[in-house]
Amino acid sequence: MKLSNRVNSMKYSPIRKLSPYAQAARDKGLRVLGLNIGQPDIETPPQFFEAMKNFDGKVLKYSESRGETVLLDSFIKYYKSIGIEFEHSNMIVTNGGSEGLYFSLYAICNPDDEVIVPEPFYTNYSSFTDIAGCKVRPITTYGEDGFHLPSREKFEEIISDKTKAILISSPSNPTGAVYTREEIEMLADLCKEHNLFLISDEVYREFVYDDPEFFSPLEIEDISQRVILIDSISKRYSACGARIGLVASKNKEIIDAIMKLAQSRLCVPTLEQIGAATLYETPQSYFDEVKKEYQARRDVLFEGISAIKDVQVKKPTGAFYMIIGLPIKNAENFCKWILEEYSYENTTLMMAPAEGFYLTEGLGVNEVRLSYCINIEDLKLAVKILESALIRYKETQE
Repeated sequence: MKLSNRVNSMKYSPIRKLSPYAQAARDKGLRVLGLNIGQPDIETPPQFFEAMKNFDGKVLKYSESRGETVLLDSFIKYYKSIGIEFEHSNMIVTNGGSEGLYFSLYAICNPDDEVIVPEPFYTNYSSFTDIAGCKVRPITTYGEDGFHLPSREKFEEIISDKTKAILISSPSNPTGAVYTREEIEMLADLCKEHNLFLISDEVYREFVYDDPEFFSPLEIEDISQRVILIDSISKRYSACGARIGLVASKNKEIIDAIMKLAQSRLCVPTLEQIGAATLYETPQSYFDEVKKEYQARRDVLFEGISAIKDVQVKKPTGAFYMIIGLPIKNAENFCKWILEEYSYENTTLMMAPAEGFYLTEGLGVNEVRLSYCINIEDLKLAVKILESALIRYKETQE
């Protein structure tokens, strides 16, 4: 018996593929610091749990395919507070931002259509395009440039009759780059000139540090009909397990098309929507403290990594990730080795090999993505483990 070509062509996530090695380390009694995954350790606002506890319905019914009215109203208030006007008809609640992404690709792409994505990119973008039957056309960004977008001319070189959309993540997973207004306006002009959609993954909108200001393509009025917004409560409210996301657009034809897909999966879980609807009540002080904490973590990790000989890193300005270049030949081999063979103070380290965040062959081989979703003291320890492990690895392996 043979499985489908679709599933056989998909790759395992580099974020989770080393989990068996991490579990084996734990089984040996080691503590494993997880810098591989963007799982926030910040407490979820308590009203989410209270709303679910206080649910007094006698029957847990299907939700509407578009989403619970109370949650849609909550999203409308949230976006209005940041200057974006939506109606119910502009939005569909999804099972995480992930479902919003592949629903969007299903809605706008035919088989063999291409979607331009700056690489390195969130690995599931490739999985979603595989499922939808379309293809990622990567455009490479570089660490020495802070992973900012290449020139308009570079985009023009790869736009073809097959190109249907440009897909961006800003602030970026996995690089932490925050695209400037000028970069977003350049993409807007490209989409107008070449009749393309612009899919904007804004899951990390609240996590911007230092000087840059977040700028959404939805702020450009004359491309509003081309923009598809992907969002989620996962990172904003530290509620990854709720799996509540959103796809939204001013283009109601797109949303109506996505509604067919939403109806085919019936609905998003009702109780989680009720809990999520209360999160709009979260005070600004929560976001201020969370942002302050992540910025402090970023600074500690960046300063520590910068001090390690021959490691390449640029300070990210958003999200809670950074990609670093290691002075070794193969980062995946090193990530496996450190879990299997090395510990410091009875602790080892789990990282995400960065090659899996690229589509262009040969890129990212000596890079890893680090997430700073653990506390500052553990980040300091992680730097010590990485520095000492690199010395030992180069002595014994290369």
